[in-house]
Amino acid sequence: MATDQGETTRLLLEACQGQRAALEALLPLVYDELKAIAVQKLRGERRDHTLQPTALVHEAFLRMVDQTRVHWQGRAHFCAVAASMMRRILVDHARAKAAEKRGAGRRELPLLETIGLAKERNPVDIVALDDLLTELARLHERHARVVELRFFGGLTVEETAHTLEVSPATVKNDWRAARAWLLAQLTK
Repeated sequence: MATDQGETTRLLLEACQGQRAALEALLPLVYDELKAIAVQKLRGERRDHTLQPTALVHEAFLRMVDQTRVHWQGRAHFCAVAASMMRRILVDHARAKAAEKRGAGRRELPLLETIGLAKERNPVDIVALDDLLTELARLHERHARVVELRFFGGLTVEETAHTLEVSPATVKNDWRAARAWLLAQLTK
């Protein structure tokens, strides 16, 4: 996506019109950025984790292009959907693994460190994070979306602001509020 935003947007718009060739041309443009996001998201995984960045990228991409009701609005929108898909895939994977081990084996994620709340690692599992984001969304949906876009999608403040159609200052305020709320919930 970083290579040519205009080309990415053009291909996304063509994909909205049902042109499958546009989807085939899109993957090489977005692959490196999606893989970087996946690598970042999987850093907190245990060493024997079975989901690899390449598999996460491919699964997310397949789910995204299978969306028939999405009207792609450009690169930032694509990144937002990618963030959401990767979150769902990671949560689904963690829940499946936990079910296999009867509740054991939840993926630990250094949440406090990752979102800048603590200097030392304080792991929280991905399912717990998903539950907290779901609860946060009930209280303040935009705060939860900001966390999802920044944390799972790796979007910048400006990209998040564009996606949510708010100012960068609003994103910064929402990010601070969401982090404070998450910290309060995690330290109860």
